[in-house]
Amino acid sequence: MPKNQDQHTQIDIATLKEYFLGLQDRITSAMSALDGKAFVADEWHKPEDSKLKGYGRTCILDGGNILEKGGVGFSHVRGDQMPPSASHHRPEVAGRSFEAMGVSLVFHPNNPKAPTTHMNVRCFIAQAPDKEPVWWFGGGFDLTPYYGVDEDCKHFHQTAKDALDPFGKELYPRFKKWCDEYFYLKHREEPRGIGGVFFDDFNELGFEKSFAMTRAVGDAFINAYLPIVERRCKDAFTPQEKSFQEYRRGRYVEYNLIFDRGTIFGLHSGGRTESILMSMPPVVQWWYNWQPKPGTPEARLYDYYLKPRDWLA
Repeated sequence: MPKNQDQHTQIDIATLKEYFLGLQDRITSAMSALDGKAFVADEWHKPEDSKLKGYGRTCILDGGNILEKGGVGFSHVRGDQMPPSASHHRPEVAGRSFEAMGVSLVFHPNNPKAPTTHMNVRCFIAQAPDKEPVWWFGGGFDLTPYYGVDEDCKHFHQTAKDALDPFGKELYPRFKKWCDEYFYLKHREEPRGIGGVFFDDFNELGFEKSFAMTRAVGDAFINAYLPIVERRCKDAFTPQEKSFQEYRRGRYVEYNLIFDRGTIFGLHSGGRTESILMSMPPVVQWWYNWQPKPGTPEARLYDYYLKPRDWLA
């Protein structure tokens, strides 16, 4: 049993669902109000004879005034047996039935001066007859600028810290380091962006407080990101800067397809491919052996922003 797992845990699936669906509604409403274009909701159901059962609601905004593409997905899926990708590091859940529920989003702005962002909050429950459920929460949010601004990086991290501090002053630095290490492209030897916070397999506060902490992270996202994109979405940019954004988006694709645990789990467990891959940017470029010219804003992204640092020092 994981550390500090509640005894005789009673998990209210309806309460989890109500929170995650409400979070999806609040985020899409706030982003749509800023963008001026509405999200399109696509509700889906997996067939009862499929390997992974369940349903979800994928909200997509394509070709907006601010977002070139944005996706906010809710899913609630269940399966009869944990896939190897999920149980290899948690052998106590092997062979159990499971449920997974959460919200995941990626926003790709049109303007290269506005950063891409990702947010995810989720709950995982593995059950077996006559045994206590094994559960954990995971999530976080991170920022991927193309032309970084210190003010934006500090605001993003301060909002994350403010959300986590009521649950323990040690959580922000711990989850910040976790984020820096998790969103790292090993084959490129570079981070995906300037980080944020990330946690997974989290149950140490007990169910109610762990859920409350996860809600605090999800609820903080709007205040963390929308002021940044609102500041940057009207900045002037050149075709060359747009091309650089599309080149750097390639790193996003590489990370999600090679390393991201949620993507890998979804694809290996028989999840809905369209919803799993909604995070993919609409236009991407790959340039062979490209290097930024010294002294350029593009070089500064590599030399300054793509280096783990204490943004709140």
